Amino acid sequence: MNRKDEHVSLARAFHQKPKENDFDDVRLIHSSLVNTRPEEIDLSTEILGLKLSAPFYINAMTGGSEKTKKINHDLAIIARETNLMMATGSVSAALKDPSVADSYTVVREVNPHGLILGNMGAGRTSDDAKKIVDLLQADGFQIHLNVPQELVMPEGDRDFHEWSKNIAEIVQQLAVPVIVKEVGFGMNRETIQQLQALGVKAVDVSGRGGTSFSQIENARRKKRELNYLDDWGQSTVISLLEAQEINDLTLLASGGIRNAYDIFKALCLGAKAVGISAGILDYLISNGIDATVEMIEDWKIQLRRLYLMTDKATTADLVHNPIILSGAPKEWCEARGIDYKKLALRS
Repeated sequence: MNRKDEHVSLARAFHQKPKENDFDDVRLIHSSLVNTRPEEIDLSTEILGLKLSAPFYINAMTGGSEKTKKINHDLAIIARETNLMMATGSVSAALKDPSVADSYTVVREVNPHGLILGNMGAGRTSDDAKKIVDLLQADGFQIHLNVPQELVMPEGDRDFHEWSKNIAEIVQQLAVPVIVKEVGFGMNRETIQQLQALGVKAVDVSGRGGTSFSQIENARRKKRELNYLDDWGQSTVISLLEAQEINDLTLLASGGIRNAYDIFKALCLGAKAVGISAGILDYLISNGIDATVEMIEDWKIQLRRLYLMTDKATTADLVHNPIILSGAPKEWCEARGIDYKKLALRS
């Protein structure tokens, strides 16, 4: 089986497993009076000059085979019909084999006027990034970080010493906004500060709680001996908390997003926008394009309800919502010296 197809099959299989999720340990404080009017609510947000009509988007997933071309085709229709930004999966496969390039370019063909992000790993050069941007006519670019995945992947990379240099060159040389993202292992404040020192202006902390690529790659190993790494990394909530004290940064979140309430909580924790991958993919494959469009439009309605319920008119206002933490996120903050109590006193 093609490795990209195998990833999709395994991601769907593991998506069915119930997972603990730190979003359940984030509580909003209810206030009984609301002065915001429904017509004042604005879901839009901005990422380094890219204007999004809603504060969530279809995050990087797949490409590189005939099966994944069909998936990207359908995801592009959904993005077009819901006016969501969409990131392709890693386009490295098309650089190695131009015959599979159409599994990525189909996204632009289907959605010629939409916001599209290209994607590749940090092991590749700025020249590769420029080729991908040109190939997709991309509006922005994701560089993904995936050390645990590579180390568990039987055919993965083992040397990552050039990643920092590559990231700095790509940020400096690319003409479109650049986002550095994890692939589901989360980020800590030290990593984010190192990325800022390289010139990075936007990060997607992409935490544990959704698709586990260490679990997927271990399932591809003959002995499956690395299952103890299935839950490696920080959750999305904890990663957002790690970033609380960092300034001059556009913060994005993904990983373990199950519904509109999780999106809302991530926005309250400082994310400018929230990426969803497995939840949308699984719903698409199970229910089809029209039902997935309907689900996304319903999420927008639910978000408007949550904005109104907390008396906030804009996405930017949500960081003033007071939050109570419990469980693992609270314990993490205590251990790492993160002032979580001030989140409860916001207004």
